Amino acid sequence: MKPAAAHKQVERWRENCPEPAEDDIAEEVPVSLEYNGLPFAVMLATPLDLEDFALGFSLSEGILADAGQLLEIKLDDTPKGIRIRMSVSSESSKPAARNMAGRTGCGLCGIERLEEAIRIPRAVPDRFRMSSGALHLALESMPEHQVLQKQTGATHAAAWVSGLGEILCVREDVGRHNALDKLIGFLASKGTDFSDGAVLITSRASCEMVQKASTMGIELMAAVSAPTNLARDLAVETGLTLIGFARRNGHTVYANPHRMDYHGY
Repeated sequence: MKPAAAHKQVERWRENCPEPAEDDIAEEVPVSLEYNGLPFAVMLATPLDLEDFALGFSLSEGILADAGQLLEIKLDDTPKGIRIRMSVSSESSKPAARNMAGRTGCGLCGIERLEEAIRIPRAVPDRFRMSSGALHLALESMPEHQVLQKQTGATHAAAWVSGLGEILCVREDVGRHNALDKLIGFLASKGTDFSDGAVLITSRASCEMVQKASTMGIELMAAVSAPTNLARDLAVETGLTLIGFARRNGHTVYANPHRMDYHGY
């Protein structure tokens, strides 16, 4: 399997002077997802934690209802990309093949009808609570968990965070949707209760990100950048607490602020 980064010769400029140097560049490869022998979609992704990606994508897109419906998964490394072949139970949804390749983590590529574009998940539970201090504790420690970002400067991350602000797991990818799907897949494979933590993402919060999180029953998502208005509206409808501009000096709550406790850790 291709490594997550390639080591290349580059020309680096410092103070208007070029010099030869070496750099690590994040890989981006076509990844084909197939269910019971039928092609579904081709995404561009980082070739890392792809089993997690396949399971997480299948769950967050509503193809599988639970991890137990994924019976077998095989990865084939080919000259043109990576094929992920999944055997799923007859109880799973029957995915129709999408007819377009997805760009890097593109959530809607290949959708043919407007009715398919905005899938409204059921309402999320209402058990999780988190303090402002805990959120910012996670934000402060996030960079040390972003190994591939440190190496290449080109990847997004999605982290699973406890109510006390401890980062329990991180997944990285060149695509923000892919990073979230990888995280979801890993957590689902471990039988994690999705209402027992929060997701922190190093990107904007688009509608598809809220859609995926809500589908899994995640109650709180915090993004370091802004949400879109469609993401905010979907969060209001599903009950997910949506936070944007989560930075060292503060954050903005765009939907369902009641899960945030502003009285310390």
